[in-house]
Amino acid sequence: MRELASAYAARVPSLDAHGLVDGLDGVQLRFMPMGQRDGAYDPEHHVILINSQVRPERQRFTLAHEISHALLLGDDDLLSDLHDSFEGERLEQVIETLCNVGAAAILMPDALIAELLERFGPTGRALAELSRRADVSASTALYALAERTPGAVLYAVCTRSRLESDTDEEDGGVPETALTVRVSGGSAGVKYTLRSGTPIPADHPVHAAFESNLPMREASYVPFRSGRKMPAEVDAFPVRGRVMVSFDLTGRSGT
Repeated sequence: MRELASAYAARVPSLDAHGLVDGLDGVQLRFMPMGQRDGAYDPEHHVILINSQVRPERQRFTLAHEISHALLLGDDDLLSDLHDSFEGERLEQVIETLCNVGAAAILMPDALIAELLERFGPTGRALAELSRRADVSASTALYALAERTPGAVLYAVCTRSRLESDTDEEDGGVPETALTVRVSGGSAGVKYTLRSGTPIPADHPVHAAFESNLPMREASYVPFRSGRKMPAEVDAFPVRGRVMVSFDLTGRSGT
């Protein structure tokens, strides 16, 4: 699937919306309100539908996902292998996963990720740059970057969010907010993740980057929700109210 998608991306005239669709002969692109659905590919009428009411970066990923559906349906060998190996709901799940893989390969080609890793290393800055240049969400960029990162590196996107609380707002309580992990994911050599909602301690460099709006890089730790502190080289890059973070676990001296 990745090979199919990468080859497709290499031959289209551009990676904007209409340029992406130009590689599919006779397929039209239409934007329209679709309720809870992000998009769809209709092979019978040769049309890709995209929900006009969702964020632009979500539209972009959905478009690449639906293009991947078209590519998969056009590859008889891959389609046959899938039907031989899976059936029913499991088949649908696998197809959706493969189309997400294809979408990532279209929007974030290996050459782009290799360029960013060479220039910035496995850092929060590399994560921010990938999200910006590919015009995808930070979480989408995170998973693609983690998949192609050598060594043991954990990535995270942190933002201010509401903490879980028993306070009843109807009784006049004010929701407490804090800097927390929104999403995280690691390279192939990392077993750990940071659960969504994990708070970042006030003395942590990620918190300092958020408050100062300045990049931070120093020896620190992964702040697990349990209180466990795993040594790591931390790179925190703030951008638009969020902090893109990498925890480099290579050479850590303990667990």
